[in-house]
Amino acid sequence: MRIAFLGVLVFAVCVAAKIGHIQIAEGEKWKKESEQVMFRNLPVPATRGNIYSDNGSLLATSLPFYRVAMDPTLARNEIFSKGLDSLALMLSRFYKDKPAKEYKEMLKDARAANKQYITLNRKQINYQTKKEMTTWPVFREGRYKGGVIFEKIDVRYHPFANLARRTIGFVNEDEKGAGLEYSYDESLGGKNGEALFQKIAGGTWKPVYDGKEIKSVDGLDIQTAIDINLQDVAETSLYEAMRNHDADEGTVVVMEVKTGHIKAISNLSADGNGDYTEKLNHAVGGLFEPGSTFKLVTTMALLEETNISLNDTINTGKGEYTFYNKKVRDHEEGGYGKISIRDAFLVSSNIAMAKLVDKHFGTRPEKFVNYLDVLKLSKPLGLQINGELYPKITRPKDKGWSGITLPWMAYGYGFEISPLHTLTLYNAVANEGKMIKPVFVTAITQGDKVIKEFETETLNSKICSTKTLNQLKLLLEGVVERGTAKNLKNTYYQIAGKTGTAVILNNGRYEKKYITSFVGYFPAHAPKYSAIVLIKNPKGIYQYGNSVAGPVFKDIADNIYSRDLNLHTPMEEKKIVPATLPTLRAGRQEELAMLSNELGVSHHHESDDEWVRAVKNDNSVNWKKISIVQGLVPDVTGMTFRDAIYLLEKSGLRVYFDGKGRVATQSLRPGTRILNGSKIHLKLS
Repeated sequence: MRIAFLGVLVFAVCVAAKIGHIQIAEGEKWKKESEQVMFRNLPVPATRGNIYSDNGSLLATSLPFYRVAMDPTLARNEIFSKGLDSLALMLSRFYKDKPAKEYKEMLKDARAANKQYITLNRKQINYQTKKEMTTWPVFREGRYKGGVIFEKIDVRYHPFANLARRTIGFVNEDEKGAGLEYSYDESLGGKNGEALFQKIAGGTWKPVYDGKEIKSVDGLDIQTAIDINLQDVAETSLYEAMRNHDADEGTVVVMEVKTGHIKAISNLSADGNGDYTEKLNHAVGGLFEPGSTFKLVTTMALLEETNISLNDTINTGKGEYTFYNKKVRDHEEGGYGKISIRDAFLVSSNIAMAKLVDKHFGTRPEKFVNYLDVLKLSKPLGLQINGELYPKITRPKDKGWSGITLPWMAYGYGFEISPLHTLTLYNAVANEGKMIKPVFVTAITQGDKVIKEFETETLNSKICSTKTLNQLKLLLEGVVERGTAKNLKNTYYQIAGKTGTAVILNNGRYEKKYITSFVGYFPAHAPKYSAIVLIKNPKGIYQYGNSVAGPVFKDIADNIYSRDLNLHTPMEEKKIVPATLPTLRAGRQEELAMLSNELGVSHHHESDDEWVRAVKNDNSVNWKKISIVQGLVPDVTGMTFRDAIYLLEKSGLRVYFDGKGRVATQSLRPGTRILNGSKIHLKLS
């Protein structure tokens, strides 16, 4: 009996020991899992690279911001107790979220509980504020003696606010985005590092500096072709036109003819509250029926594939013609009757283009459609920026092809391409037939070192014969000289281009809404820039390309012309008659003084003022100060147009002018207050 009892006792002890062992093992396992959860290697983000304009101006950069935390256990007793009241007061005054008493209690409780990490406030501070905080009580002792922790957070900053915002783009936390930020994310993003973090109360991860951190590699910079001044002009001109016409969407792109560099690009959409914002990149990812701007392709195909002459005539009738029970109409009430093919292009006759294409390509439509392939209109251009869509082109073997497809294509209907496709085509005409790919980014750099340079890429070395090209140039010049865009004609430089007005297709039906456009280049005889303007659904009495999109093109071209002296025709050199005092009126004193020295004219000045007016004193000149007061209209009479427009636009005025030479009169009296949106007219002579 006793032996049996001892056996049971031994068995019980063994079982208990085993259970205890299991519990200890489970406890160790829990502890190990807990430690795995508490500590983790997490990525340390690299500093993102910068995006620059063509002259090195910052378009996007990462600025350091900080979140303030603290390890109150690190602060020495004397430092903590002596500076706590002052620190709590300064935190309360800065964050304005709770009284100093609460900050004091929070810090005391955290120190007493041996908490090694607390977030003082989730509000981010900038670098200057961080520097200021490092002078505060306790904080001034630094990380290891005062316990302060400044957690760096890079925030993307755009120095020019919303300028070219959609083209610059963004990248979200889920690695989705748009524009150059997204397209060049791999280069800009750099390589993240890695460090050990500890998870503490509240789900916050605190960095643990164990010496095993892997340093991050900062991102590379990208150099764009954007000219920030042209971008400002283009964006402002488009915005004003959109507001004036209460339009839905609009885009403008300015391109350098020889290089393909995109100097300016703006895309605006109505925000539903009476204003406009950059939501989508219509120029890159938008598809539109090109309308009459496509008549350039139609005419090119006719000149290349047939023996027609621009002097040949065609009967357009009374403005209406029927193809397979579908009517084609011209804009002119009553039609154009019998006109030459040249004039049909200048007045943008839909009927003429439709009849000519039907006659010459009706039995071989694929020959005509092949021109879309030759001119790179049927596929994405392969741009440096993401978001391109595949053009919507109907071909003769497709199910949707019918008897009216070809005539409708002749004047830009029944298919969709992007505005950049159209601009690339017109730029090729300006570039002696050489078609080049638009360039957004010119280089990837690291400091002063060029990592990769992007050269201009040729898409088609010659889009058509030289004979046809010369005829197309004359037609595009004629549109502005005496055609649908004659309102853009001016006496200083010549514009070449084409208007476009397309009825909007919505869910397979055409509405009484329009897409207006103008695309072309300038100066016509030595093109330096090409540009396209497209404005969707303008409201009011103006509904056509020449009256809606055309003026935006001219506004941009005028501004470029006034700023770029290389576009101006050099003045004839005139000999100065000895003993005759040359005309020196007003301008920058430094330039006038240099000119006087060059001409041997004695001159005197009372001060070093930048802007002066010349006052004749016998055979010498005295410089009289021109007062420039912020908010008041300056006196620019006697100045060159270059100096005048600089001063006036700097003052916030919109400048309009007539004539040539120096400013003879100005419409606003000098010294009057400048109102927001004020315009001034200059008479030059």
